[in-house]
Formats: sequence, structure tokens, C-alpha cells
Amino acid sequence: MSDVLVLCYHGVSARWPSSLAITPEQLEQQLRFLVRRGYRGATFEQAVLSPSAARTLAVTFDDGYHSVLTQALPVLDSLGLPGTVFVVTDFVGQDRPMSWPGIEEWVGTPHEDELVSLSWEELRLLRDAGWEVGSHTRSHPRLSRLHDSTLRRELHESRIASEERLGGCTTLALPYGDGDDRVLAGAEAAGYAAVGGLPAPGVPTAGWPRVGVYPPDSLPRFRVKVARPVRRVREGRLLRPLEALLRGRPQTAGHERAELE
Repeated sequence: MSDVLVLCYHGVSARWPSSLAITPEQLEQQLRFLVRRGYRGATFEQAVLSPSAARTLAVTFDDGYHSVLTQALPVLDSLGLPGTVFVVTDFVGQDRPMSWPGIEEWVGTPHEDELVSLSWEELRLLRDAGWEVGSHTRSHPRLSRLHDSTLRRELHESRIASEERLGGCTTLALPYGDGDDRVLAGAEAAGYAAVGGLPAPGVPTAGWPRVGVYPPDSLPRFRVKVARPVRRVREGRLLRPLEALLRGRPQTAGHERAELE
């Protein structure tokens, strides 16, 4: 059976002390390990809909931080890997920092510039480099809590914005990993072909399960997180204590981490 591994990163920075930002060195070390293990790169859509290798790796980045272009792209290029970036379209090309629960604490700090989104021109550069640009909604809300009409706007208008500027948008990543059957039905109605989830304590889980990667993930712990048996356990929600250990926090603090994703 083919093995499809989808990773979920956020920011990439050597100086931002955020629980969402890994260093370029971590990123390179982790991805080089997987390439040496025989994984072959694909965009998120390719990986989940038509994987072409026995071991397929999709490297995804949520939120659309500018560091994806300046820090992540050189690393992935050096390893011959494409990437997928899921952008929050209301912030694309804006000078103001992105802000929602989980990152708003950095607004007004010396690290505020880390919150700046990629522009449409920069997203075209990524697209032309073989990357995929998907939607992370318009404003990064918890989708399962939205009224039907607001849910439709978040899903439909974000896809259309990317389609008009980039020529296409067929995939969605759920903010906070928060989704349910109603959200998935809404995504299908909005025209998405694939939806990326992110299993997390305290939120409904839907979509393709991605492995979230964070600063505490040294290479030994990363190797455990991406091991296929461990992924099956996490996706099945069968062993909460193991999940808490792999996330690098006490089990009781799991909800706090979910707020950040």
C-alpha cells in the first residue's frame, strides 16, 4: 500500500519565538530525513488525490507567512520538493499584520513583521516554482461555529479570490483543524477537491489528517511523529497520552495548543 505523509508547518524563522515557527535548520533536517527514507514530493492535491510514489510527501504551510517564500522555499528547492501554502485571503498583500486568536499576541511586538502575509505577486512566484496555493478561508475563523451563510462566504469567497488572481484554487486547509460534516459539505459545495485537517484535542476533526510540526520537534521526536503506526494511532484518536507526549505538552494543555493551530 502507498504511504501518503502530509506535514503541516506554519512560520519558518530563526528569531521568532513562537510555538508556530520552526527554524530553517529544523525544516531542512526533517525533510532531508524523509527524502533519504525514499519519500517523493508532491503538492497536497497530488498527494491525496493521485499519489504517484510508494512513499509520497506533501509539505504544507498554513496561514501564508512571508517566511514561506524567504525561508522555506530555498530549503524545499535544495531537496527537490514542491510545497503547498494555504493562505488567508483577506490578508494577502496587506501591509497590516495578520491577526486572530493564537497569533494576535505578537501584534505590536518586535516580531510583528513575522505576521505579514505573502502578496499575490509572491504567491505567483511560488506557483510558478511548482508550488500549490490553496485556501485557508478569508479570515481564519473556527468553521464549525459559523452560521451557514457565513460559512459559505468564508469558503466560497476565499477560493474565488485565489482563482481570479492565480488561475485556480482546489484545496482548503481548515483553520485550527476545526471541521465537521457540515463544514466538509460546505467545502465540497464551494468547489474544493480536497480538504486538509489537523487532528487536535478539543476540536472536531475532519479532512485529510496532517502531521503538525512545531519547535519542540527535535529530529528523534519528529521521526516518531511521522512513523506510520504512530500516525494511525493519532488519526484514530486512540491514545491521548501518546498524543500529548508527541505534541510536547502535558495532556491537560492540549486545548491551548489547539488554539494556535
